[in-house]
Amino acid sequence: MGKFRKLETLLPGVYILEPTVFEDHRGFFMESYNKRDFEELGLYFNFVQDNHSLSIQPSVLRGIHFQLEPKAQTKVVRCLKGAIYDVVVDLRKGSPTFLKWIGVILSEYNKRQIVVPKGFGHAILTLVPNTEILYKVDEYYSPEHDRSIRWNDPDIGIDWPIREPILSEKDKNAPFLRDIIGEINFIYKEEKGND
Repeated sequence: MGKFRKLETLLPGVYILEPTVFEDHRGFFMESYNKRDFEELGLYFNFVQDNHSLSIQPSVLRGIHFQLEPKAQTKVVRCLKGAIYDVVVDLRKGSPTFLKWIGVILSEYNKRQIVVPKGFGHAILTLVPNTEILYKVDEYYSPEHDRSIRWNDPDIGIDWPIREPILSEKDKNAPFLRDIIGEINFIYKEEKGND
């Protein structure tokens, strides 16, 4: 039996991973990443960086973020402490799910992770105080390729569980999709025999 269960989502290529957790009276043990087990699930990544963030207050919203090609990033995100509403948006032009989004809860309790492939925007909303997330990426941060879209963009229409999030200046002033759609260089390529 593998150490992870891979669950499909409504966005092809975006997966939820459930680890095998060993619990007893002392606490728990789990592997959060294992290259061999990921590859057995068809997930081939060369991770180069881990990012760790703390949000002290609930209702902190980070995103919708992504990096343009050729510095696009695949992310594997998990919540170490607290809980988040994690949102993924398909930004690949020509995709059957273009501009569709999903939202899932990741928490310290469910120990789920989400795979966010290249070509997708990503955002998180903290649901409780002192929430920490850790995510792996397969490309280094590149300021010149870094982009964001306004969290409440009407063309995407994410149904957030709050109306007034706590935002950074960058996210507060992020452009709307219609203002940067020409810049987005993700093109959908139909995958054959991937799974």
